[in-house]
Amino acid sequence: MRSILQKLGLGLTVWAVWTAAAWADPTAEIRGELDPDLRRRLVQAVGESDGPPGSRFEARRRARAAAEDATALLRSEGYYQAVVQDEVEGEETARAVVVVIPGERFVFAVPTVTWTDEVPEPEIDAAVRSEMGLATGQPGRAVEVIAAEGRLVAGLSRLGHADARATPRRVVVDHAVRTVEPEFRIDAGPLVTLDGVQLETRGRTSPDWVDYLRPWEEGDRYDPEQVAELERRLLETGVYDGVGVALAPAGQSTAEGDRPVVVTLTDRPRRVLEIGATVSTSEGAGIDAIWTHYNRFGRADTLRYQARLAGIDSRIGADLSLPHWRRPGRTLTLSGALVNEDTDAYVRSAVSASADLRQRWGRTSYFSYGVGFDAGQYQESRFDPVRGLPVDFDRDLAILTLRGGAYVDASNDPLDPTTGWRLFVSAQPTAVTGEDTVLFVRTEAQLSAYLPLQNDGVTVLAGRLRVGSVLGGDELTVPSDRLFYSGGGGSVRGYAFQGVGPRLPDNTPRGGVSLFEASVEVRRRIRGPLGMAAFIDAGAVGFDQVPDLGQARIGVGVGVRYDLPFGPIRADLAFPLDKREGDADFQIYISIGQAF
Repeated sequence: MRSILQKLGLGLTVWAVWTAAAWADPTAEIRGELDPDLRRRLVQAVGESDGPPGSRFEARRRARAAAEDATALLRSEGYYQAVVQDEVEGEETARAVVVVIPGERFVFAVPTVTWTDEVPEPEIDAAVRSEMGLATGQPGRAVEVIAAEGRLVAGLSRLGHADARATPRRVVVDHAVRTVEPEFRIDAGPLVTLDGVQLETRGRTSPDWVDYLRPWEEGDRYDPEQVAELERRLLETGVYDGVGVALAPAGQSTAEGDRPVVVTLTDRPRRVLEIGATVSTSEGAGIDAIWTHYNRFGRADTLRYQARLAGIDSRIGADLSLPHWRRPGRTLTLSGALVNEDTDAYVRSAVSASADLRQRWGRTSYFSYGVGFDAGQYQESRFDPVRGLPVDFDRDLAILTLRGGAYVDASNDPLDPTTGWRLFVSAQPTAVTGEDTVLFVRTEAQLSAYLPLQNDGVTVLAGRLRVGSVLGGDELTVPSDRLFYSGGGGSVRGYAFQGVGPRLPDNTPRGGVSLFEASVEVRRRIRGPLGMAAFIDAGAVGFDQVPDLGQARIGVGVGVRYDLPFGPIRADLAFPLDKREGDADFQIYISIGQAF
């Protein structure tokens, strides 16, 4: 079925191209001995018409207009001695023709830079000239002149001349030696040094807290990247509808000559109630209610109360997030909850509390560390390898966990990546006491990569690899919620939640101390916001530190994607290839964002 759809899609594409070619005529035919790239550019510059000219008069008008467009393009590409002739051929069916003899291409002579007002310091002067990017002897294209001028102004701004601007440039075209000599006339403006932050907001944000976030000291030279970093620090808090960060006008300089940075903040509504529902053929239904307070303490904090009622995971709790806690880029999160998990593998009723610190580095990557405490009752079904029989037991356990992890995001989009890669690694040393005592370390790593197969990410090949291992524990002693399970929308599609891996005789998932998962997915945009995907997932759970890949389960499927402003909506239909007793014929998953 998929091959038929692919062939049909190819056929529609070919038909659309043929139709466009059949109805579009060039305004004029380009003739002459031309470089293929130059010919393509000339055809684009001349453009297309809805149909052939209706008369010789119309053909003459088109030929003259096309010749003017061709001449302008040739000059912009450095062909200042080109010969362009417009002609009309045919009597009954007139045709516009442009004959082009490009001649020799002009090249750049040594460019000059003239400072029209302020003169930058010698080291700044030398630095921006070195970044101009115009080499003597390269083709004298107009676009290179404009780009070089932009690099001069941008370089000055980056090095402290925030008010730098270009005044009308002068370009000398010497037909005798066939050179183009640009003269850039730049007003560098004064060297700007920074003061503190000037906050403009109607919200509760503390000016002292915003001033604490600035990455510069008073008197430091202006650096646009530092100003952008302050904007990033405010945006990542997630509590503002609008963030504006800009250098104050020159007239607002202090007596010392420093200029403040103006920060404009528009707060989100202080209180937000969210209600959501989830439906899955493998995990059942659930309802969530979240009551959020933003900026309660005037430092972009978020206090969230959550209640969830679901067949597998129900809980009630609260968490407090304090961004930039004692260090810019570091977020403290305090959480507490009453939890009831009722899965096929175990039932858990517990109280949970945690404190985590997450430190951002770069724009989207971070590392985190923290501590968690859980205490509650576990009802578990396991397999006793000594007796060779299933065993059910209840345990009251207290669990202390140290948590550390890192996330590196080198992709181009958080919800719908088309290029790059992501890596997540974590380690959790854990101590268990109560009716059992055990020490172990739970480790996990996941790598995702995205390869565009066509320009602009129309077709993307995505892959995911996830591995995990519990060191120092075994299946019987490690609490059930710390074992590895596989299956479901976020792991191996086509199987129920926890449906991949060994099972007890009554079909209860056993869980394991090692995990392997791999996924390959081809994503393609069809039209506008609509896209499709085809995928294959595989997973295995084992009782040794390395899983037995011979016991891996495989699922395949197709999906639909629909892009919305906040990310794609995903609907997947997946089928198990290694169906066992108790497995459904298919699974359906609907969620926001790509599968990985």
